[in-house]
Amino acid sequence: MSKSYDVVVIGAGPAGYIAAIRVAQHGMKVACIDEWKNKDGKNAFGGTCLNAGCIPSKALLESSELYHRAQHEFKKHGIRTGDVSMDVATMQKRRASIVRQLTGGIAGLLKANKVDGLVGHGRLLAGKKVEFTPIDGGPEIIDADAVILAPGSTPIELSIAPFDGDRIVDSWDALEFDVVPPRLGVVGAGIIGLELGSVWARLGATVIVIEAMDEFLFMADRDVAAVAAREFEKQGLDIRLGAKLTAARVSKTAVIADYDGADGPQSIEVDKLIVAVGRRPFTDGLVASDSGIQFDENGFIAVDDECRTRVKGVFAIGDCVRGPMLAHKGSEEGVMAADLIAGETSGVNYNVVPSVIYTAPEIAWVGLNEEQVKESGRPYKTGSFPFAASGRAKAMEQTSGMVKIIAATDDDEILGVHIIGPMAGELISEAVLAMEFSASTEDIQRTIHAHPSLAEAVHEAALAVDNRALNFINR
Repeated sequence: MSKSYDVVVIGAGPAGYIAAIRVAQHGMKVACIDEWKNKDGKNAFGGTCLNAGCIPSKALLESSELYHRAQHEFKKHGIRTGDVSMDVATMQKRRASIVRQLTGGIAGLLKANKVDGLVGHGRLLAGKKVEFTPIDGGPEIIDADAVILAPGSTPIELSIAPFDGDRIVDSWDALEFDVVPPRLGVVGAGIIGLELGSVWARLGATVIVIEAMDEFLFMADRDVAAVAAREFEKQGLDIRLGAKLTAARVSKTAVIADYDGADGPQSIEVDKLIVAVGRRPFTDGLVASDSGIQFDENGFIAVDDECRTRVKGVFAIGDCVRGPMLAHKGSEEGVMAADLIAGETSGVNYNVVPSVIYTAPEIAWVGLNEEQVKESGRPYKTGSFPFAASGRAKAMEQTSGMVKIIAATDDDEILGVHIIGPMAGELISEAVLAMEFSASTEDIQRTIHAHPSLAEAVHEAALAVDNRALNFINR
């Protein structure tokens, strides 16, 4: 006799495990299937985010930034450290420990919420049946009233630069270096490429980033991108735009990467080459051919605004569907899918999904950038405030960057907020909340912000929209 559940979730990343817990909170019987295996051969819940992405990368970013600050900033505070060195092995041990704690925590959360965590491969069959193949046994069939597909994504591999796990690597292997590569090449100047490049540059690597697009950080506001480009240049990142990789090969002593640039064909020699050109949905072996699931032209599972697939009772969420590949977006889709299955009204406001780049300075935004608003034809106004005029930022010795707010001229509605500076990833939450409630800049203007705080920069930028900034001379 086959097992049966009210809901089966395939995938235990930030989308899947959150969906499973929410289903359980509705009092339904739920199983969450995942086959993730770490490099030590051990299975773990949490998906890419916790095991090989968001969490380990932030651990390394924090360690490397502290090292960089100790070398270049502490003396400004009067702190004498003498010679500072980095023990990469200890740094990596800390990263691995954090990952183990958090992935173990997810296993505990599933158990506490009475979710059956099943380790193995899940595949959707016709009729909402799920084939579950445990890691140490043969396949079995599970019946489900509803299914949520949350398989996540995997790094895109280029045929001209195939991964070898050693010299030409993906973003996961780039987190595992046991020594600092003297020369590091990064293909792709997106979020992943910039974060990984920053980590190893701070630790002493000479970093060259080649980016095929002519525009730096095309997805960000142009004012913010311009500030970011200057800051990364100061930090020693050699970012080459309009540089399209044409080949990469490994010699006895180096990786040779060829690219077409503004000045014609070029080559660089590096010790390691990170290929970070994006990710694709990880749907290999996810669904049977007769399951009824359909895919779009880019390989994403076709869903509607509520993440329903073409098969009744089957949802797909997270990186395998349209929209930004962000953990928090996937988590909210998981909550929505669970609520809808439970018969409740739910939804995700895709207009206010924040994005963050955890470099130094951090970069964060939500809503439309100025170019997008301009293209829409809606009259608008902008205001900005530099962290150089923030007392709190000065005290922190982190004055690079600014806050920029874009609002509609007619009703003052906030259309977009863009931040580059200290703790931008935390500051953006105020903007997300404001936009969720369709707030105006006047609402932020009239909100009391603690002094001295970095959040005051958001307040001043809102004032600047109407040329009323109080701690900065509007130009």
